[in-house]
Amino acid sequence: MTAPSSPQGLRQRKAADDGLGDSRAQVRGESAQSEKSRQAHDEVVWGQTPDGEVFRVPTTHDVLTGLFHPRYPKSHLDILNLSLLGFQLVLFYILPRPTAKVFFLFYFVFWRAAYDAGLGWVLTKQSKRKWMVREIQRLGWLDEKRNPAARDWIRAQLQGKMGKDYSFDELPLEYNTWLLFRQLVDVILLNDFLAYCMFAFTCFRVPEGLSFPVHVMRWIGGIALVIFNLWVKTEAHNVVKDYGWYWGDVFFQRGALVFDGVFELAPHPMYSVGYAGYYGLSLIVGSYPVLYVSLAAHAAQFAFLVLFENPHIERMYGKRKPIALREPMSASESKKIKKMNSSCQLPSSAEDDPDQLSTPTATEGESATDTETETECEGKAPRIHRSYRPTQPILLESTVSQHDLHHKYFRRDVVIFHNIDLLRSSDAMLALLLAYVIVGSSLPALSYHATLALHFTHACAWCMFHSFGLGLLLRAQSKSKYLVRHFLKHYHYPSRDHGDGAVQEAFTNWKALYNISLCMTYTSLMSLAWKSYTAPVAWFEGDALLCHTLGALLIALHLWAAMESFEVLGVFGWFYGDFFMEDFPAHLEYTGIFRYLNNPELMSGASFLGLALISSSKLVGMLAVIRFVSYWWFLQTVENPHMRKLYGDSLRKDAGFVKVIKSVASKNVRILESRAGRHVPEIKRVAKEVKGTFDKVFEETADVVEEFLARSKPRISEVMQETKVLLQQSRERLVITRVARDLSSYDTTKYKISIVPSQSGDKRFHIGESIKVNWQAPARHSHRDWIGIYKVGANKSTLVTKISSVGLWVPVHDEEWDQDEPVEDTSRIAPLGKKPEVGTVSFEGSTLPWTIGQYEVRYHHDGKYNVLSLDGPFEVYVDKPASLDLTSVRDCLARIVPLCLDSDPDLIPLSCGGTREPADTDSDVVRDVDDFSFWSERQAKRICCVIKQAFGVEYAPDVVMADANLTALANRILVSKQLLVL
Repeated sequence: MTAPSSPQGLRQRKAADDGLGDSRAQVRGESAQSEKSRQAHDEVVWGQTPDGEVFRVPTTHDVLTGLFHPRYPKSHLDILNLSLLGFQLVLFYILPRPTAKVFFLFYFVFWRAAYDAGLGWVLTKQSKRKWMVREIQRLGWLDEKRNPAARDWIRAQLQGKMGKDYSFDELPLEYNTWLLFRQLVDVILLNDFLAYCMFAFTCFRVPEGLSFPVHVMRWIGGIALVIFNLWVKTEAHNVVKDYGWYWGDVFFQRGALVFDGVFELAPHPMYSVGYAGYYGLSLIVGSYPVLYVSLAAHAAQFAFLVLFENPHIERMYGKRKPIALREPMSASESKKIKKMNSSCQLPSSAEDDPDQLSTPTATEGESATDTETETECEGKAPRIHRSYRPTQPILLESTVSQHDLHHKYFRRDVVIFHNIDLLRSSDAMLALLLAYVIVGSSLPALSYHATLALHFTHACAWCMFHSFGLGLLLRAQSKSKYLVRHFLKHYHYPSRDHGDGAVQEAFTNWKALYNISLCMTYTSLMSLAWKSYTAPVAWFEGDALLCHTLGALLIALHLWAAMESFEVLGVFGWFYGDFFMEDFPAHLEYTGIFRYLNNPELMSGASFLGLALISSSKLVGMLAVIRFVSYWWFLQTVENPHMRKLYGDSLRKDAGFVKVIKSVASKNVRILESRAGRHVPEIKRVAKEVKGTFDKVFEETADVVEEFLARSKPRISEVMQETKVLLQQSRERLVITRVARDLSSYDTTKYKISIVPSQSGDKRFHIGESIKVNWQAPARHSHRDWIGIYKVGANKSTLVTKISSVGLWVPVHDEEWDQDEPVEDTSRIAPLGKKPEVGTVSFEGSTLPWTIGQYEVRYHHDGKYNVLSLDGPFEVYVDKPASLDLTSVRDCLARIVPLCLDSDPDLIPLSCGGTREPADTDSDVVRDVDDFSFWSERQAKRICCVIKQAFGVEYAPDVVMADANLTALANRILVSKQLLVL
C-alpha cells in the first residue's frame, strides 16, 4: 500500500535538531498529536509499518477503564492480571508484618526487574531487528494455516479489548503484535506499582524524636508529592496517548512530533519527576528501607532510559551529522571576519614549482544545512553529481566557517580533568595546585579549631576569587577588552596577524586560569568538609542518615546539572567564549537543561549545601551562602549585562520551568481571589510590600558587594601559556578460544574460500580498498559461520584460531548475528545430495586491516574458532609519492582520503568525485573542492594511520579534522617533513 495523498495520510514528522539529547519519554510526548490540534474524537489517524504498509489506526482504551470497568469484557490476560493484584491484597492482610516486608520486597524486585530488564531487553531486540514480530511469524501464532488455535485465541483476546473500528484480519501483523505486547505490559506495570505500595505499607512506622509540626510537614509533603506524581503521569498520558505509553513506535510509525504540556516542565518527566510519588510515600510511611528501595527502583528506571530509550531514539529519529563540515555563516555573522588570504610560499627542493606551494589558510564552507528530518516514507533529495579533476591544486579565496573558528580557538582544552596532559604547562600547574591542597589537607597542623579556620579561609578565598576575581576580569573584557589589550600591549605579534594572535593567547590563558580556579574552588571546599566531618555514632537515630542521603542527592544534582550544561554549551559556552570572540557566530539555543532553566549554573551551590548537610558544619554552610551570594552577583553584574549587550531582545524572560510554575500560580491566585472576596486588596498590598522589601535588600547587598570589590580589586599580571602536546595510547585484546564439538557431523573438505583478485588483477590491495571473498559450504552448514582476516604467521595452527580478529571479520549470513553475538541457532537442515551453498562477503570500512603487511582469510564454524578453510597470503600496501612536492603529496592524499572515508560521496572531496548538495548550488559561497568531512573520529584516525605509513609523519585526529582539506593537509605534511629532516 502507498500513503494516500489526502490530508488523512501520514502526517509529516519534523524533528528538532537536539532530538538525540532528549529521552524517548520526550519523543513519545512528541510523537502523539496534541489535544489542542484534535478537532474531533473520530479523527482518522494513519500508521505505517516498517515495510511501508499504511493502515488506519483504531481507537484504544486506557488500561484502568478496560480492566476495572464492569461493562468492558475481560480477556484471559485481564483475568490473570486481576488475580495477581487480588493475590497481593490477600497476602497483605494475612501475612505477619515481618514476613510481609520480606515477601513484598522480593516481589517488587521481581516485577521491577520484569519492567526494566525484561521489557528493556525485549524492546531493544524489537527495535533493532523486529524480534517480536519475527518470532510471532516464526511460531505462526497469527497464521490461520499453521496455528489456527493460537490465532483464534489471540483474536478473541484482542477483539474484546478494542472498539468497533478494529478489524483483526485487516490490520497488519505489527499492530496486532503491539496490542498483544500491550496486554503483557499492563500485567507488569500494575503489579509493579501495587507491589511497591504493599511493601511501603508494610514498612509504615512513626519516626521517634520528631516534633508534631515535623510530622505534619512530613505528611503534607508526602501527600503533595503523591498528588504531583499522579498529575504528571495523567498529563503525560494525555500528551503521548497509548501509542507513546506502550512504545508503539517500536512497532510502527504514526502521527506528528509535538512537544507540549508537562514535557516542558522537566527533562524526561515520566522518568524523573514522574517518580516523585515514591519519595512522597517514603515520607508518609517514615521508613528508610522504603526510601532506599525507591532510590534503587528509580535508578533502574533511568537505566532503562539510558540503555533502551535513548539508543532507540538515535536509531529511529537520529540523523548523522558530518564532523568537520564547513558550513558558511550568514552575512551578518561573517561580515567582520571575511578576509583575503595571501599565498604562503613554502621552502622546497629545487625541482618543486614555487607556484604550487601556495595554499589558503582556510577553505570554503558548505552551505547545506539540515532544516528538517525526513519521514520514513520519503526518499533522499536528489543530489547534483559533479567530479573535478584538477591538474594542480585548486586555490580559492577563503571564507571562514564555524568549523575553522572552532579549531582556531580550541585545542584539546582541559575540562575538569578531561584531556589533561602533564607536558602542557597549564596542566602541570593544575596538577601541582591540586596536589598541594590534597597533601596540605592530609598533614596534621595546628589545633583543630585553627585548622578549620585555615581551611575555611582557604576555601573562601578560592570561592571569592572564582566569582568576584574572575568576574571582574570578564566584566572588564566585556566593556573594554581588557585582557586582549593587555596582551597586545605586552607581547609581539606578526603584522599580518590582524590581532588574532592576541585574542587567541588571551583566551587560551583565560581558559587555563578559569579551569584552575574551578578545580581549586571545589577541591578546597571538599578539604574543609573533610576536616569538619565526624562520622555519626548512631546512624539510625535522629537525622544523621537523612542528612547524608539528602547531601549525596544534592551533590548528584550538581554533577548532573553540570554535565547537562556542558553538553549544551560545549567548550565555547563553558569558557565564556562570547566574551572574547566576536567572529564566532552568536546565536541562542534553548536546548537540553536550558529548555527548563535560564541559569542552571546556580545548581553549583547544591554541592555546597550537600557537603554542609553531610559534614553538619556551620562553616561549610556559611561557605554555601557565600557561594550563592557571589554567584548571584556574577550573574547580575557580569553575565546578564553581557548577554543583553550581545543578544538584545532575543533573550527570553522566563524558562520552561518558570513558565509552568507561573501558569500554575496564576491559576491558583485567580481561585484565591474568587474565594477571598473583600480581602483581596489587603492581600495584594501586603504582597507588594513584601516584594519591595526583598528588592531593597537585594539592591543594598549588591551596592555593598560592589563597593567591597572596587576597593579590593585584584590585578592579574602574569598567566601561564599552555603548549600543545598530544599523547596516543593503544590497547590490545585477548580472546578466549571457543571450539565446537560437533565437527564430526560436517564434511570439512567441502568448505572452500578464495580471495577475489583486486582491480590490478592480483592479490595486492591498496589500504582501504574493499576485499571480497568467495565462499562455498555444504547445504547443511551452520548459518553462524564467519570469516576473519589475520596477519600471516599470527596463528601457528591452521585448525584453530587463537587470537582475536580485532573486529576484522564478517558473518557469512548477517541475519544470524546481533552485532558481535550470534542469535539462537536456526541452522537449516537440507536434504542429502543438495548442491553446496555459495556466496560472497565483502570486507569494508572498519572490517579492513589498516596496517600494511601480509594477511590471510580464515573460514570459521558456527560462531566459534574452528578453521574449516583458509586462503592467502594477500598484501595490503599504500602508495607513496615519487617526490615530495605539493602536487605529488596532494595526489597521493586524493587516493588515501576517499578510501579512509569509505568512498562516501557525502564526505569525500568534490575533486575526488564527491557529490554536491542542492544547497551548495544555491549558496553564494563556493565550496572548496578539496574539503572533506567525517562521520566519526574513527575515520580521522584511519587517515592519521595511513599518513604515518605513507609519509613517515604522525598526527592526532584533531589535527586532520581541523584541516579537513587535501591541499591544507598536503602543505602540513610538507612542512612537517622539512622540520623533521635531521
